[in-house]
This record gives sequence, structure tokens and C-alpha cells, in this order.
Amino acid sequence: MVIVHGDAQETLARINQLGRRCLTLAGDIGEESFCGHVVEMTNRTFGRIDCLVNNAAVQFYQESIESITREQLERTFRTNIFAMFYLTKAALPYLKPGSTIINTSSETANIGFKGMIDYSATKGAINTFTRSLSVSLIDRGIRVNAVAPGRTWTPLQPASLPPKLYMSAGFDHPMRRDAQPWEIAPAYVYLASGDSTYVMGQVIHVNGGSVFGQ
Repeated sequence: MVIVHGDAQETLARINQLGRRCLTLAGDIGEESFCGHVVEMTNRTFGRIDCLVNNAAVQFYQESIESITREQLERTFRTNIFAMFYLTKAALPYLKPGSTIINTSSETANIGFKGMIDYSATKGAINTFTRSLSVSLIDRGIRVNAVAPGRTWTPLQPASLPPKLYMSAGFDHPMRRDAQPWEIAPAYVYLASGDSTYVMGQVIHVNGGSVFGQ
């Protein structure tokens, strides 16, 4: 497992306790050179790459599009979608037939979110990127899919949303609550495993019915 995050020591310790190997790398995945470094270090450490999960993202709440600065817009797109291009391009030489790529989308690609217009736009781009890339790579035996979680209770929510929104978490969803990370993870395991060998170009929704309910 490779974690590209500056605050990953707790996860690293837990993985080590389980007797598995983990590599942590901190840097800006919005920079193509760093993405190449991530892939190179991963292959050097583990000797192979079987699955690429593009999961990193940033989000910034703004009341209107007029409040979104050029700097915020560029950072959101650079982190959320440009990084997927960079990491995928860098990883492809190491991905053999049977490998998988899993991208993280969001329910906002389908239902929108007025407070995160730029974030939602990147998630729509990710859905299209996933479908187009899956068609492009299927002849190489590489499957590409995406997971579109609903709002999930992680530290990102209170860090990026106004209290009035995260304190009412999930009340507007059919299941009346937000997801926990462990409820989202099995979708990634499925798409990475041999149980999903006939699944390609799909966006798997794990959102407590929010898209269906809309």
C-alpha cells in the first residue's frame, strides 16, 4: 500500500501492526514531477504496481461562484483532476494486464452542490475521464472504474464546511445520516479484486440513496 499524504503516520503504524508493508510519501500531486516520483518509488519499493487508486481531493466551500478565486479554482482542478492524469500516465508503463485503476468521484457529479461549484465540476470531469480511459485501456487488459461516495464523515467535512452544514450531516439524505469510511471501502476492494473482472467504465454509487432520491 502507498499513501501519499503528509499526515499518515497513524495509518502507517496500523498497517505495520497488521504485518503488511506500507510506503508513505508527502508532496503535491498537482505537480507532474512529484507524481512521477510517487510511481517510481512505489515500483522500486514493491517491485510491481497492480492497482492505482486516485483518491486525493480538496474542497472549499463558497457561497457563490463570485467568491471562487482563480487561485482556488486552479488548485481544486490541479489536485482533483490534473493529478489523476499525471499519476495514470506515470503508472501505465508498470500496469500489466489484469491491473485496475479506481478513481474517486462524488455524488456531487450527479446532484450538484451550490456551495462547491468547482469541486463538483472536477467530479463530473472524473466520471467522463473514467469512462473514456476505460475504453482506451481495455485492449491492454487494464480495467478503469470509479466510486462515487455520498458525504462521508471524515476530518475533511468539519475542516471545509460551515458548521451549519456538517452539524446537520445526512439529514437531507434518504438514510438520514452520512457514511462512515468503512462503508465506502468495500466498493474499492471489489473493483480491485478478481470478482469485478467484467466491470469496466462504471461509476459505483455508495451514497445512501442520495442520487436515487434526487
